[in-house]
Amino acid sequence: MLDRWHDLPRQRYCTAVSTFIEYKIALHRLEQQGLVCNYFNGGAFGFAKGAEVNVLGWIAGDDPTIHPQLRAYIRQFPPPQEQNMARAASAVWVNELAGPAWIMPLSHWAFELDFGGKNWLPTLIKSIGIDPTVLASRSDASPLEFQPPDQPHLLRFVQTLLENLASSDFMLAFPSHPALCTIHHHKQLWWTSPDKRLIERISGHAI
Repeated sequence: MLDRWHDLPRQRYCTAVSTFIEYKIALHRLEQQGLVCNYFNGGAFGFAKGAEVNVLGWIAGDDPTIHPQLRAYIRQFPPPQEQNMARAASAVWVNELAGPAWIMPLSHWAFELDFGGKNWLPTLIKSIGIDPTVLASRSDASPLEFQPPDQPHLLRFVQTLLENLASSDFMLAFPSHPALCTIHHHKQLWWTSPDKRLIERISGHAI
């Protein structure tokens, strides 16, 4: 049984900026953190049922679809909202969640590259050194991996998702930390963690 992240077989696809991790390896690691996948082969991860989870929402503008019980946990960002939220998210990663960061669709790459973001997502993926055609046939959410030196690229990636997502959502996960950030197509970032103090520290990075 592999019980440590550095013991996992590191089957990765290396590029100039980032890599992507085989889905089965990513799934194993996130399940070790107590996360569960809510969409087969997808990136829609969450904490196990019954876990006490703390929530923090960063939003670009008022959204009447946000549940009333969550409104106490949201912070609206000033313009330019997408850029400011992406900067704050990248600062959270570097300062609070040391280690690699993963970005993946809540669904899977085949859908996103054929339907969800076909007009702009391939260009974004190519900009970080990954051939989008390698992901286009994957009916899974093999995560893109960013290392700390890639902070500018992660910032731009998150900002571009916030600017362009129309119906799909993505997940920002941290394989060394019990924290998730959903990149929502309503131009929102939703942080969740069972660690209340971590959520409080993340909140401190809001503008």
